[in-house]
Formats: sequence, C-alpha cells, structure tokens
Amino acid sequence: MDTITIFCASDEFCKEFEPRWEQHLLESSLKRRRWQGALCLSEVMTIMVGFHLSGYRTFKHYYLNYMLRYQWGYFPRLVSYNRFVELALR
Repeated sequence: MDTITIFCASDEFCKEFEPRWEQHLLESSLKRRRWQGALCLSEVMTIMVGFHLSGYRTFKHYYLNYMLRYQWGYFPRLVSYNRFVELALR
C-alpha cells in the first residue's frame, strides 16, 4: 500500500469518527484545545499504519530514516520525532 492509499482510507474513517469523538468529549467535559499546526488525526494514522507495514523494527528509526527523509512532501506540517511522540501520546 502506498502513502496516498493509506491516507485516503484513514481520512474516510476520520470523517466519521472525529465528529462522534468530539461530541463524546464535549458531553464528558474532556474537550482539549487542538494545537494549530499539528498533524491531523488522519495524518497520524497514516504514519502509524505505514510504520506497521514498513518492516522497520522501531518507530523511531522509521520516522527519522523514512518519514523525515522521503515522505515529508506528503505531510507539509510534519514535526520532529520528539514532537510527534508527544502529540501521539495525548
């Protein structure tokens, strides 16, 4: 699977999932501020799925050696590895 195919599938899922999730957060008072300039959920999902399909043993090596070198054109707001891990763990 290529990056565009993974992104399209992730984005279609997020179009259904995110409004429901936002509503759940509003109802439970867990709504958090969304940081401007951060990757959207479908971009994060694309990166994570790409990692699992890549054959890399660690996510850090995948992100540093593949994402930041070869895939940055697909992700205009791609962040540093440390920032990505911080955002993904929220």
